[in-house]
Amino acid sequence: MGLRRAVGRVALEATAAGRILVGSSTSFVTSSSSLTSSFQNSSQHNRHQNFPNNHFCLTQKGSQRHNCTKATLPDLPYDFSALEPIIDAQIMEIHHQKHHNTYVTNLNVTLEKIAEAEHKNDISSLIALQPNLKFNGGGHENHSLFWKVLQPKKDYSDPEGQLKQMIERDFGSFENMKKKFAAQTVAVQGSGWGWLGLNKETKTLHVVTTANQDPCITTGLVPIFGVDVWEHAYYLQYKNLRPDYVNKVWEIVNWKQVEENFVKALM
Repeated sequence: MGLRRAVGRVALEATAAGRILVGSSTSFVTSSSSLTSSFQNSSQHNRHQNFPNNHFCLTQKGSQRHNCTKATLPDLPYDFSALEPIIDAQIMEIHHQKHHNTYVTNLNVTLEKIAEAEHKNDISSLIALQPNLKFNGGGHENHSLFWKVLQPKKDYSDPEGQLKQMIERDFGSFENMKKKFAAQTVAVQGSGWGWLGLNKETKTLHVVTTANQDPCITTGLVPIFGVDVWEHAYYLQYKNLRPDYVNKVWEIVNWKQVEENFVKALM
């Protein structure tokens, strides 16, 4: 899926960081709610993307029109201390207010540069900006999902309904899925994410990991659950014991939200 939908002649330019759509007429930079469309590796999934009406930036060649709506840091659905004792308040505040906010800030800078390069038909700059878009856009998308799939420990309940059935079908049991997820996520070298994602073609669930801030969509899966294993997500509390952190996160998963993500991904 491309970064921009173009009206008119469109050529697909593959880059090291992903794929972008380069058009010869009015084109759009998509909003944060669909940034995952920027990172899809395979054009065979294009038919699944519905581009939104609310765009970050609009540029029109031959005119001075250049309107942008900036990405914003989403509010947490709970207090910083709500996930204690699994994740303490200090980590949550720094993670949300500093780290996520930095991705949002840098994403907005990148989108402005993309809009400017597009206005100038500067293809070289558009290609050069793709790593920044992937890193900061991925950081924003990944964290926005992460906050939602967590909840206070007191509110925890196991997955139910169709999601539970799919987990048991594809992994043998809920416990098997957790073991597979934890093993692969703990094994991420350096920084990255562990994901539970849906293959829309086969309607099957899979566990995958991505490096750095690469979003799950780069694997061909739609994310329904993810865990951040950058050290800033856990080090102040768990030090170098990443396995302890990953295994404790199961106690604060919001499976109702994960099921909602799953149902949307099936559409």
